[in-house]
Parts: sequence; structure tokens; C-alpha cells
Amino acid sequence: MLWDMDGTLVDTEPYWIETEFAMAEKHGGTWSQEHALNLVGNDLLVSGAYIREHMGIDRTPAQIVDELLDGVVERVRRSVPWRPGARELLEHLTADGVPCALVTMSWQRFVEPILDRLPDGTFAAVVTGDMVEFGKPHPEPYLVAAQRLGVLPGDCLAIEDSNTGAKSAEAAGCLVLCVPNHVPILDGERRVFVDTLEGMKTGDLAALSAP
Repeated sequence: MLWDMDGTLVDTEPYWIETEFAMAEKHGGTWSQEHALNLVGNDLLVSGAYIREHMGIDRTPAQIVDELLDGVVERVRRSVPWRPGARELLEHLTADGVPCALVTMSWQRFVEPILDRLPDGTFAAVVTGDMVEFGKPHPEPYLVAAQRLGVLPGDCLAIEDSNTGAKSAEAAGCLVLCVPNHVPILDGERRVFVDTLEGMKTGDLAALSAP
């Protein structure tokens, strides 16, 4: 099982959006909800470049990412907003011996406070955006995760909440369980859809198949 994080395991997208608007106000830029949603699932430096262009602030993409992470990490340390059913499903998978990896475009320092709220060993591998050369929608993050678990991508089920993430997992050869959240996900050859992870257990995932 390969887990996306933002919007899938935890609903941190509102934290990112709140921090983006605060950054625009601080630096005299302009921002919109539409721009914010365009960033969902993206590599952080790609998002930083987008923010620099569309927010109109005199900050480098790296500086923008650092400031975003500061704001979002502070919010996560106060409260981790778990997605409905996600932590419970993760607990079922762990109890049933299913190896899980976390595959996120967030950076390691943002991931750490979330991992701290989970039992040790919940994820056998963690792939973050600062560990890969190419971020989602490129397949590299999911290819690396499967390799670290010692399995073939075609034997993996990835869970995603964005079209960008679904593209990445699908291109890597994974079956993708799509749980749309803040943005729509298009149909695809290796995509199956559910409205929520609430109430799902390991056996429910084993029964999934591509359309």
C-alpha cells in the first residue's frame, strides 16, 4: 500500500491555503482560492515558482517553500487533521502485515510531526518531495516507494486524492484508489473511486480491481 499524505491521510490542504493567503498579505501580493487549488498535489518547488509568478512577491521559490513549511508545520503541531477512516485503515493494514509506504510531495520536516502521531514502524518506507529528482505527476516517487518496499509497482495499490497524484501512481504502474477531496480526479485505466475510506478494512482493498 502506497499512501499519499496531504488530502488523503491528513486534510492539511486548508493549512496550506491559509498559509498562502497569510504570505500574500505579509509580502503585499495577491492570491485566490483558484490559484491555491491549482497547487494541490504538486511538487513544492513547482508550487513555489507558481506562487512567485501569480502572487507577485519578490521571493525565490525556495524561500517561498521554507516560509510555507514554517506556517503549515506550526499548524500541524497544534492539531493533525486526519481524514475520515484513513488512520483506522492504516491500523488495519499494519495489523494484517501489509507493508505500507508514505509517498508525499511535502518535505521531510513537514512529515515528521505527522509520523510522530503514528506508532513506530507504521510506514516501512517514506518518500518525500525533497528525496526525489522529479515530483508528482512524474512516476519517480511511486517507483522509489515500491523499490524501497521490495515489490513491483504493479503489485501496489496507491491511495490518492488529486489528479496529479493519481497520474504519478498510474504512470508508475500502480492501481490507484482515488478518494477525491478538494479537487476532482479524472477517470483512468488504472483508477477506482470511493467517496471515503471510512469503514474500509484490508479485505475491502483486496477486492478492488481496475475498470
